[in-house]
Amino acid sequence: MHIDLRTPLPFVIMSEPGDLRWTRIRWEQCSHSPYGDVVYFNGHFYAVDYLGRVLVCDVAGPKPTRSHIVAQLPGDRLHQLYILESVGSLFVVVRDGVQVRHVKDDCDRIPLTILPESNIKEDVTYGTTNFRVFQVDLAAGKATQTRELGDSFFFLVLYNASLSVQASQFPGIKPNFIYFTDDFWETYLAYAEGGGLDMGVFNLADGSIQPHYKGVSLSRVCPPTWVTPTVY
Repeated sequence: MHIDLRTPLPFVIMSEPGDLRWTRIRWEQCSHSPYGDVVYFNGHFYAVDYLGRVLVCDVAGPKPTRSHIVAQLPGDRLHQLYILESVGSLFVVVRDGVQVRHVKDDCDRIPLTILPESNIKEDVTYGTTNFRVFQVDLAAGKATQTRELGDSFFFLVLYNASLSVQASQFPGIKPNFIYFTDDFWETYLAYAEGGGLDMGVFNLADGSIQPHYKGVSLSRVCPPTWVTPTVY
């Protein structure tokens, strides 16, 4: 299954067991706001757009391209969005600080070299400052902010690739944390060293951020991502 969010009107390419070919499904939008992320959950495609709306598309229904709103996130500052399933529930995560912002003091500066041809100025910086997690109640049609994930922790990455894992299944991993990588793709072209600086572990309980490994891994070609091994 592949989801393309690079265009204003995303489409889904999918196949069911036994199909001999892929089926392309165009997803009609009910506004001009682009989608931030999409996930396949309980036989439906759910998306979140930059107006904070959670939408659903039933690909098995009589009108598989028609989407409708099922919930609305509170607030209006939506920098980066992720949507994922965790223990049978749907969650939306808002990531603050991803976009470039003006430097407040020397501690806010980043040790990267801005390329002359980029549109980024010397007095700006970027980097995650906070995460907000919303649990979506599909029956009630509302999204409620929470700071408690139970035994779960989240791995976040764009484009239908975020996942939730139970901490009790992995010794050494603490629950209620968010692991994130640097997916602000503009920085990979704007800095001579590349992107990959904005990575770490967010403690949802107290709002603190710590590195998830020692050292720095930068690249102008490949943004960091998560790999989920299959244990046989």
